[in-house]
Amino acid sequence: MKPRAWRILLSLGAGVALALAFPEYNVPVIGWVSLAGLLFASLGAGILEGALCGFLYGIAFYSIDIPWVGAVLCKYGPMPWWQGYGVLALLVMALSGFIATWSSLVAWISKRSVPLAFLSAPFTYVVLDFWRTRLPQIPFPWDMLGFVASHSLAVVQIASITGIYGLSALVVAYDCLLAWAIRESLARGVRNGATATFAGCTLLLFAAVLFGARLVPNDHPTNIAHLVQTNLPQYYEFPSNWDQIHAADMAEVDRTTIAAGEKEPGLVVWPEVPAPFSMEDARFAQHAESVARLSRSDFLLGVVDWKPGASNTLVPYNSAALLNPSGREEFLYDKIHLVPFSEYIPLKDYIWPLRYLSGLVGDFHPGTRHNVASLPGGKFGVFICYEAIFPDHVRQFVDNGATLLINVSNDGWFGRSAAAAQHLAQARVRAVENRRWLLRDTNNGFTVSVDPYGRIVASLPTDVRGELDAPYAFRSDMTLYARWGDWFAWLSVLVTTLCLAAMVIRRLPLALYWPAQRGKAAKTGR
Repeated sequence: MKPRAWRILLSLGAGVALALAFPEYNVPVIGWVSLAGLLFASLGAGILEGALCGFLYGIAFYSIDIPWVGAVLCKYGPMPWWQGYGVLALLVMALSGFIATWSSLVAWISKRSVPLAFLSAPFTYVVLDFWRTRLPQIPFPWDMLGFVASHSLAVVQIASITGIYGLSALVVAYDCLLAWAIRESLARGVRNGATATFAGCTLLLFAAVLFGARLVPNDHPTNIAHLVQTNLPQYYEFPSNWDQIHAADMAEVDRTTIAAGEKEPGLVVWPEVPAPFSMEDARFAQHAESVARLSRSDFLLGVVDWKPGASNTLVPYNSAALLNPSGREEFLYDKIHLVPFSEYIPLKDYIWPLRYLSGLVGDFHPGTRHNVASLPGGKFGVFICYEAIFPDHVRQFVDNGATLLINVSNDGWFGRSAAAAQHLAQARVRAVENRRWLLRDTNNGFTVSVDPYGRIVASLPTDVRGELDAPYAFRSDMTLYARWGDWFAWLSVLVTTLCLAAMVIRRLPLALYWPAQRGKAAKTGR
């Protein structure tokens, strides 16, 4: 087989293997070694060939990991199939471009120094993950590589120091050791230092996964919140008579909420807006106030909030409102990270074909403040749905004084695809990064309570209407990640910059960067 053919096949196979590590397949051990295939394919390749390997790896991975994007856009956009799956194809190619950039760098650096390629690979990978987390208009850091490591209760604790980026670096470093061991074994036989190093690291990793959980502390809850899973049907456009159609459903939701609050007053929560709920609607506002009073509890719920926009027109915000036990609104948070091609159309002012999608997609406006709210005993920050995948976004609530995290979400959009489970896995790591209890309330699942170390300590079945007595406590200690933020990602930027600078400088004539050699270079004609 020609070298290019085996590189392509190896890259495609490795991408498929990575997809198997995530929900709905949940075989994380494959994810720990999948990237080694791409590494091996990229070493010694040309830059364009290395980029092709990475691009195909990304195509294979994302096509299996996020096909639900196209289904959601077609069903709830609602977009014609060619638009919905066209957006999915563009998204898969864009995400694959980041991996292609990484593999091309590995190929380029390995041409000059294979050891330097291995040493720099974890840092360059983190930089590209960091970049797609912070892209303007279209950030989409879904299912970053580090979530492969988050399945282990012991290993995921690294996130409290480095954030998710440290877990990604750990997985890439392990893959580099594997690729190095294979390379050395092919050249020198099985008995070599690289193989011994890889075997030793593998034993340490297995020990951490198998026995490390026993060393992770337990956190003791002191409070109970009532998370109501409304399980209301999902619409792409709410009918004008929604209230009449779903009167019986809402009566049951109300009874469930009020009964939970009467049983143990405290905090009751409804998910991200699953229905045409708005406090500007006088009837719904009166309804919400009544629920708060009768439940004798603080009441957090998702709403559409309307605010004056340009030319005094009202514009919508995806928001979460807190009503006190007397029914008065005390707090409002507006979602900052909106879902592209669902809640807004990115770049529609610059790419003219996208303007034709605007009639099919919501036109929400983003919030700007990471504000926190007070409860008896502490403060909480609430983030909405998609915002759970942004580590620094959630961290800023903690930096602003939140001692509890609450995530409200409407994962009914996902149906029973793998997306809901993927979403939960990412939200769980936010609890570990910040060492906070996380209460997660959804329309149809997964509704859970997560302790500050990432354990799911209480949950409701999916696709049922019910209420979860969710334990929690307030914590005010600050992890290194909560205090310093994305320091590891910025360190990776620095290391990557130095590595690339070294590669560029080595290609310059010697006399340009080594002054002591200028005279010698002139004499020898170099």
